[in-house]
Parts: sequence; structure tokens; C-alpha cells
Amino acid sequence: MRLATVAALALFVLAPSGGAARPPPPPEAPSAPAPQANTKAGIVTLQIPAPEAFLLREGTFTMGSTPTEVAHAQTLCALEPMGRECPEQIFGDEYPPHEVYLSDVWIDRTEVTVARYRRCVAAGHCLEPPYASGAARFDRPELPVVMVSWSDAAAFCTWAGGRLPTEAEWERAARGARGRRYPWGNLWNGVIVNHGKLSWDELDPTDGFLELAPAGSFPDGRTPDGFADMAGNVEEWVADYYAPRYQVGSVMNPRGPSSGEERVLRGGGYVHGRPFLRAASRQHDLPSMRRPWRGFRCARDA
Repeated sequence: MRLATVAALALFVLAPSGGAARPPPPPEAPSAPAPQANTKAGIVTLQIPAPEAFLLREGTFTMGSTPTEVAHAQTLCALEPMGRECPEQIFGDEYPPHEVYLSDVWIDRTEVTVARYRRCVAAGHCLEPPYASGAARFDRPELPVVMVSWSDAAAFCTWAGGRLPTEAEWERAARGARGRRYPWGNLWNGVIVNHGKLSWDELDPTDGFLELAPAGSFPDGRTPDGFADMAGNVEEWVADYYAPRYQVGSVMNPRGPSSGEERVLRGGGYVHGRPFLRAASRQHDLPSMRRPWRGFRCARDA
């Protein structure tokens, strides 16, 4: 949060480039809390709440990966503890690269937390996550909500006045218009993301967390637009059904296949190594499946 003294003549809050600072508050959330006043050494400071969502402006970007990028993803596998190159087909669903136009859309700054999700449970619109079945350590208000199915995630976003982001919207937020390899840039940095490793033991505490981290714990891993945790911590459900290849040619506001058995997951979680934390990487699973490294964020039409 930014700090400013009351003695200042004016207080300015600068929105990150590429997006406005705050959307109209969604139905599930109260109005933004008033700035909190703290005193120290006779000086009063104001703590400005971080915005809940950013406006992703309309525009065109290239979605998917080239053969060169897929080859690079293969070599990243050799840098993991397993020390072997992954076969090309593991990343083959990132083909072909294609141009996508997206309209304006609001996307949550962070993954939905347990605290936010519990408001939906209390309202009777969302199912209680199965934390009581041996996952009580994840039931903390500041953590991303996990152990949720695709339907749980979609139900929350609807109740909150939005929807799950499409796969294209998610990738555009993570990669930017210029196609970054990771949300923060093109070079891997294992200390600014809650990641795992390609190993017999997938957990990796070297980033400071063995499992989940509180939402937004890695400010240096944010995108230039301000989106947090778009790599690591939890992989995220998106709206689309999964298809093993993208359609060929330019598209506008794509929604993915009209039907299918599995849904797409993006971003990788705390059990995934660097090849699968790239912003173009895709995962997929049955929509009924719940995992302790799986959560979501919401989007809203502008």
C-alpha cells in the first residue's frame, strides 16, 4: 500500500499503466474501506487500500507459442531436479500462435481469497470447501481459496457480479501485449513466485513457502499492470472448455469450444516447476476435480 502524510497538500493515487485503479464495487463486496490512520512519532499516515481489480484495455495480442518458444520450454525441463527434457507434445496444446482481439474487461488483481469466498458461503450461494476432510491448514482468510471445483468457482464469480475470465483474457493479462514469457518478464526468477519443481517431491520451500502463500505475497512477481500471482501459488480455473489446439487465424473475444469434457487451468501452482509457470502454459482437468493447489480469480465485463 502507498503511504502519504496528512501534511501533504494533496494526495494522489497512481493507477498502474494499462488499467484504471478500481472498478465499481461488485455486489459481494462492501464499499472500499476508509483509509486507516496510524500514528508514529507524532506523524499521521494514511494507508490506501489496494484496488480489487484492474481494467484490461481493449487491444490485440498474440496468443499461444511458436515452435521456438516450445523448444525453450522443453529445455527448461532439463534445468529442473529431474534433469530431463520434456517431449514436445507436453506443450503442443500451445499451438498455433494466433492473433486475438479482446474488448475491455475488469480482472481481479489477486486470486479469490478464503475470506471473500466465505461471504458467498454465508449468503447460501457457494458450497463450503472440503477443508474439514484433512485440509484445515488451507482454511485461513488471507490464503487463496482452494479445493474448489470449476462449478464452485463459476458460482462465486456469478454471485460477485462477474464471471470467470476466458482463457484469452487470462493470457493477455499475464503476458501483456508484447508476449512476456512470465508475468514479470522473460527471465525466470524463483524468488518472486511461489513455485514447485519437476521432481519426485514437487514441493519447494526456497521461495519462502512450502505450500500456499497469502494472496499477493510476491509484489515483485506482479505484471507491469499490477496483476498478482498469475504464475504460481495456485493454478486458476478459467471459463473455457479445453481443446488440444487453438483454432487457426485471427479471432475476436474467443470463448473456446462450445462443449467438452475438461476445463482449462492457467498459471501453475505451488507444485509446478518453471516450464509450467510460463504465461502461455496450459493445463486441463475434469471440472469436478478439487486440488489444494487450485483456485481462481474473477472477471467482469467493462
